[in-house]
Amino acid sequence: MRPQTATTLVRDHTVYACVMGSRAFGLATDGSDTDRRGVFVAPTPLFWRFEKPPTHVDGPAEEQFSWELERFCELALRANPNVLECLHSPLVEHADETGRELLALRGAFLSRQAHLSFTRYAHGQRKKLEADVRTHGAPRWKHAMHLLRLLMSARDLLRTGRLRVDVGDQREPLLAVKRGEVSWPQVESWLTRLEAEAEEALSRTPLAPEPDRRRVQDFLVRVRRASAH
Repeated sequence: MRPQTATTLVRDHTVYACVMGSRAFGLATDGSDTDRRGVFVAPTPLFWRFEKPPTHVDGPAEEQFSWELERFCELALRANPNVLECLHSPLVEHADETGRELLALRGAFLSRQAHLSFTRYAHGQRKKLEADVRTHGAPRWKHAMHLLRLLMSARDLLRTGRLRVDVGDQREPLLAVKRGEVSWPQVESWLTRLEAEAEEALSRTPLAPEPDRRRVQDFLVRVRRASAH
């Protein structure tokens, strides 16, 4: 699809938009970017052509990324951390009727699968940090901070059944990590403790074993039908 057409989809068909990244996490500082994420609904007739609409669009603004609704739902049903957190951002910039219904479905996407998806992602990020330490003598402290934040989020989701994005009273300890004021062995110990706490929380989590795929699919079908007419 031509770039201009993709841009038009985001401009004219966005149903939900929010701010993510450090600003949503409560970790913004003076130099922080403003990361915007959104969901657009490609008009149903576009799917009747050989050339399908894009599943995602990067831009048109800097630090802006949007998913087409179906792709967004697929990723959320797989408990993709970035997508689930997007649905729970405290900084919503736009939500039309479809967007508000999507937000009302947040609980349908949450399940115990989040333990695997969050911890698998965290494991990969920890390996990268460990490689940095071996190569450069120190990790990328900003990445270390965000990994700690992610594991806190996963642990608390498993404990409570609710996904909270803002770090609250953990802001200053996490920013100290970003500034390199906490040693790598201390960060390693913190990471290991959070991983163990998430594992322990899994055994008694209130989350359902699986997401409510039928409820999400019913929503998607209704949106597609409405767009077709």
